[in-house]
Amino acid sequence: MSAEIKVKRQSSRKRSRDRRISNLTPARKRTSASGRQCPDNTRQIEISRALDQSMDAKFSEYCSDPEDLFGDYDSIVSDSSFLAKLDRVGQNTRQHDIEHTTSSRCPVILLAGNPEFTSLKSSTDNCPKQSCDNSMTESFLEGFTDDAFLDMPSSQLAFLQDPQTADRNCCTDEDKTSMPMRHPEKSVSTEDRNERHIAPKARKSVSDHLKRAMMANAATPSSVSRTAVQKEAVVTEEISVAMQAMESVSMATTDLGPFFGLPTKVKELICNLKGIKDLYEWQKTCLNLDSVQQRRNLIYSLPTSGGKTLVAEILILKELLCRKKDALFILPYVSLVQEKVRGLASFGLELDFMVEEYAGSKGRFPPVKGRGKRSLYIATIEKAHGLVNSLIETNRLDNVGLVVVDELHMLGDGSRGAIIEMTLAKVLYISKSTQIIGMSATLGNLQDIQKFMKAESYTNDFRPVELKEYVKMKDSIYEVDPKEEECFRFSRVLNFKYSSAMQKIDQDHIVALVTEVIPSQSCLVFCPTKKNCENVAGMICKYLKEDFIQHKQAEKAVLLGELRSSGNGSLCPVLKKTVPYGLAYHHSGLTSEERKLVEEAYSAGVLCLLTCTSTLAAGINLPARRVILRSPYVAADFLKRSQYKQMVGRAGRAGIDTHGESILILQDKDKVLVKKLVSAPMEICKSNLMHSDGKGVLSLILSVIGLNITNSLEQIRDFMSGTLLSVQEKQVCLERSLWEVTQECVELLKEKGLVTVSTEPQDGSLQVTKLGRATYKGSVDLTYCDLLYRDLSKGLESLMLNSFLHLIYLVTPYDMVSQCKPDWMVYFRQFTMLSAAEQKMCAAVGVSESFVARKAAGQNVKKNVDQVVVSRLYLALVLQSLLKETDLWSVADRFQLSRGFIQTLLSSSSVFCSCVLHFTEELEEFWPFKALLTELTRRLTYCVQAELIPLMEVAGVMERRAKLLYNAGYKTLAHLANADPNVLAKTVENLFKKQANQIVASAKMLLNEKADALQEEMDDLLMMPLDLLSL
Repeated sequence: MSAEIKVKRQSSRKRSRDRRISNLTPARKRTSASGRQCPDNTRQIEISRALDQSMDAKFSEYCSDPEDLFGDYDSIVSDSSFLAKLDRVGQNTRQHDIEHTTSSRCPVILLAGNPEFTSLKSSTDNCPKQSCDNSMTESFLEGFTDDAFLDMPSSQLAFLQDPQTADRNCCTDEDKTSMPMRHPEKSVSTEDRNERHIAPKARKSVSDHLKRAMMANAATPSSVSRTAVQKEAVVTEEISVAMQAMESVSMATTDLGPFFGLPTKVKELICNLKGIKDLYEWQKTCLNLDSVQQRRNLIYSLPTSGGKTLVAEILILKELLCRKKDALFILPYVSLVQEKVRGLASFGLELDFMVEEYAGSKGRFPPVKGRGKRSLYIATIEKAHGLVNSLIETNRLDNVGLVVVDELHMLGDGSRGAIIEMTLAKVLYISKSTQIIGMSATLGNLQDIQKFMKAESYTNDFRPVELKEYVKMKDSIYEVDPKEEECFRFSRVLNFKYSSAMQKIDQDHIVALVTEVIPSQSCLVFCPTKKNCENVAGMICKYLKEDFIQHKQAEKAVLLGELRSSGNGSLCPVLKKTVPYGLAYHHSGLTSEERKLVEEAYSAGVLCLLTCTSTLAAGINLPARRVILRSPYVAADFLKRSQYKQMVGRAGRAGIDTHGESILILQDKDKVLVKKLVSAPMEICKSNLMHSDGKGVLSLILSVIGLNITNSLEQIRDFMSGTLLSVQEKQVCLERSLWEVTQECVELLKEKGLVTVSTEPQDGSLQVTKLGRATYKGSVDLTYCDLLYRDLSKGLESLMLNSFLHLIYLVTPYDMVSQCKPDWMVYFRQFTMLSAAEQKMCAAVGVSESFVARKAAGQNVKKNVDQVVVSRLYLALVLQSLLKETDLWSVADRFQLSRGFIQTLLSSSSVFCSCVLHFTEELEEFWPFKALLTELTRRLTYCVQAELIPLMEVAGVMERRAKLLYNAGYKTLAHLANADPNVLAKTVENLFKKQANQIVASAKMLLNEKADALQEEMDDLLMMPLDLLSL
């Protein structure tokens, strides 16, 4: 066959039914059969036709006509040249069979019968038939060579080449033809063939065989849909293209793929899950920077609410999907970590990577190996440092390809800034392949931080909504304009009608300012203290009209019900008064569940005004049309430029407002300071390693020695030269050089028994002691490490296990003691309710009943008693009551403490308990504490009934919602992970569809994480020892 066989692709449009009948037309649709027929072998022909019809019927569910048969395949139905060649091959084969039969060594007898038709019969019954079959096969292959298969679909080619398929279609020895096997009872006997003409055994044409093969192939079931396979192939191909582009990128290249080097699916997810259809121009520019494409460190700085986080998330996804590396995302607060875990869990499920939470007492050190999956670690500042330490210790830091730090300006924020600096210094020193991205509001000394991080920078003043800054003095509003000589330009006089009584109460005209925007638009009022927040909210409500109560009345009634439910029937009297008007306060005095409910209600528009402290500006993003600063002070301290910018940056809601407004209320005495505040450059961000008498330097040196990063003074000096402290040595180390500070710190660590010099001759290397290792691995403050060791040692001598009190006392945070003064009458009342064993334990730690009784009676106590121990035991009694009752409101009322303080005490205790657990794991003498503290950490973390703990492990699920889920039948993590979000939203009261989706996604991610941890444990058990002896 010299002519080339062409396969023509048909249009997807339905073909006309009025078409020429071909050899591929099903038998029931043909008007006549192909091939010769003989009247004398009618029965045989009928059998053949019946078999054809039964085969067609069998596949009718898959294919009713040619266009259904070929579906997405390349169609050959209309290719007449191909069909003609198939027919020609069939005719040549049949002719060859006839010629071969008449000339073979098996004589043929012409039987009597109709002269028009011919039947063939062997002269002997035992004539070999295999030779005939071989000849038939050879003739077929001669007419239909390999070239004929070049354009045939691969599935049909495989069918024709598969010997097993051929065997299945082959006949038995008694009846070897190319036709399907006849049933024995229907075969023609030898006597019958001797009495009449017998036609040659009918054989189907090659086109019929091809049709039957394609039908069989189409009928083969598939467990995976073609659509799913195609989608997966597209995503895989796009990821591959992006990886190739990243590897071959040049300075001129900006287009790395369909969506900044990521699959189109990522863009769709961002649109569906975040509602973002397009990026801002600055975001596109930033993502296309050479430093981003070539993976150099980068700091990008923009005003608040500019969209910085989305850029970071795209870069993280790029690292996870394209480079197949893990990523670390560092955020300043637990609430932000939980919010981000909930938001990115859906991305992880869709794009097949893990999202792991490292906040509070959550997080595994070292993290679980991903078993082929990459991981995104979302961590608070402290947890990120512990995570990096564990990765260094296990030589896995190179697996982290990207570290993103949010709020980078917090480098200058006390002890937390020192921890950020330690974390980044270790990554920079050890892993040269790890990229570091820092994002921040405007920085005053960007060059210093660039030098420390070896980074490039990108700055922009973009805001999605224009911000107009004003100040209010007396009854006039002035616009802030640094270009003006006075910095302020008169704008308008405030329009209000106050009675004399109202004027005395609201001297700053806050009611007039807020009623210009609420309730139709939102407003935030920043107050200097927590108490002032509550007072301002109550005062505003006092002068609002009754119309405010009618606005979204039903939704506010639901919010009040949820607040009451979260307090087990108790409701804050201030919120009870303000919520009906659409107002609430927001500060650390609220429980975490109350804060979450208030934030959700404000975001949904149920609440139109929040009075809040400065912590809200640094935490979750809650924008408003107007932001009012009640005073230029935070407590007794004057505002910093960075704090002011964070607060006013909340003004203006993207996609809702055309502009945002900020109004700072000031008095004449503060006018000069406020002028400096609104016009001064941003504060300089200084290293805090020298904070608290060099505590940061001590901790850093201890950990780098313990992690074997350095083991000599010279190596420590080299490491310290890569810190921000080194960059700013002349500004920070005023009295002595950094080298002198380093030497003094090493000597101090030796004195504390945390570091020692190797006893090996001619070695002299520095090593950590067991106590030193326990201190840095437990992230224990060096101020308290000695005290903690003594308390644990003393506790072992008389450890009381018939109650939690002794263990709770040992894990009560030392730094919380100064924040609470005991109420001696409450102290004595609670002390007398203790069991005899518990009172004996109290006396053992240094607090006797007689001492507490004397203090409650107001008598002087001559005996010296450690006040730290007394106050710490008081806090332990608070925690014990909380674990017993799990009702925060009743405990707060009993001990006369705010519920916010008790919430803080509980969360701090759970974190410190986790630290003490890691501390004891490194010291053999404290082995009894390992199992005991593991359970106590779990109880302190959640502080609910045991059956609710699995549900509260899911990010964002608080006690109230856990109870609702449990009562609705979602009793375990598996129930939540396999829940239908639509059913969940309908079943659980006041649960929105978006929240349901996030809960289910977070539960699935957590379940996968637990499964991976168990799988890793199993793999470790089954792993063959590397040092196994062999013969």
